[in-house]
Amino acid sequence: MENKGLTYRDAGVDVDEGARAVELMKQHVKKTFTKNVLCGLGGFGGLFELDLTGIEQPVLVSGTDGVGTKLKIAFLADRHDTVGQDCVAMCVNDILCQGAKPLYFLDYLATGKLQPEKAADIVKGIADGCQLAGCALIGGETAEMPGFYEDGEYDMAGFAVGIVDKKKIIDGSKISPGDLLIGLPSSGIHSNGYSLVRKLFFEKMGLTAADLIEGLEGTLGEVLLTPTRIYVEVCTKVLECFSVAGMVHITGGGFFENIPRIIPAGLGVEIHLGSWPILPVFTLMQQQGSITDEEMFKTFNMGIGMILIVKKEEAGKLLQSLADMGEKAYTIGEVVQGSPGVRLCQK
Repeated sequence: MENKGLTYRDAGVDVDEGARAVELMKQHVKKTFTKNVLCGLGGFGGLFELDLTGIEQPVLVSGTDGVGTKLKIAFLADRHDTVGQDCVAMCVNDILCQGAKPLYFLDYLATGKLQPEKAADIVKGIADGCQLAGCALIGGETAEMPGFYEDGEYDMAGFAVGIVDKKKIIDGSKISPGDLLIGLPSSGIHSNGYSLVRKLFFEKMGLTAADLIEGLEGTLGEVLLTPTRIYVEVCTKVLECFSVAGMVHITGGGFFENIPRIIPAGLGVEIHLGSWPILPVFTLMQQQGSITDEEMFKTFNMGIGMILIVKKEEAGKLLQSLADMGEKAYTIGEVVQGSPGVRLCQK
């Protein structure tokens, strides 16, 4: 009897399916390519030619992030074509806060058993996000790791690189008392706080991703999987016309942890409650979970995903410019002299 030796497939890794997954991904990846991309998908490295026209002192700005336990909602709903945009958004929105224009993106996807169609759906979301951010998806890694992940589950992370002229870097150093905070709306919960979201909706309330809840548009799964908004286009237009002293991406840690990251010593911020509409999903969570205002604002974006800090005399013109772009925006607070940190105040 012939003694057949072990193969990689016997160990749980199917390289043929891996190759098929790459072929399915290519149609999505190619949509993101710009004239600066000098490579195709599948090389050992991604090649990107810098265009330094109009940039005197180029500075590269990089950021990396993942999607977190929002992926658990994708597993429950068996929908995988949106979380890729979340991954891109978490990275490009961060580097945008320092005035950088995103150039290119790399992704990492790991799963126990590779399912090519599902992987292609995930990459479609990444490509969609890259197109919204105006950056190219020039490479990535898809890892099949049997025994490491539960059946049907995966994890993902991303890495973005952008560029800014050194004299145009936004670091918060020009922020002063009296500056106003202009908030740009979020599309939903974005990609933070999902451990609390899951505990409330699925453990405490016993709901499923397919449930419809009064006051929410769509099923619970659809609402929770609304992809993170990407602010590159609107903020790039703002930065071309206005002097912005600081930018804040409201991610993990909410208002209380993210805003102080750019506020100079000796200054604090007052957030004016009631100055923008709280999204229904946040109101529902707060009511059903008896969650305090402080806990909500240190965990979630509460309907504001990006904050621009500008001089008071510039705020009116900026709000009008944003309105002309079709962008809703709100004056949500003010920089004040005194104790550091963030204070919630009734308007």
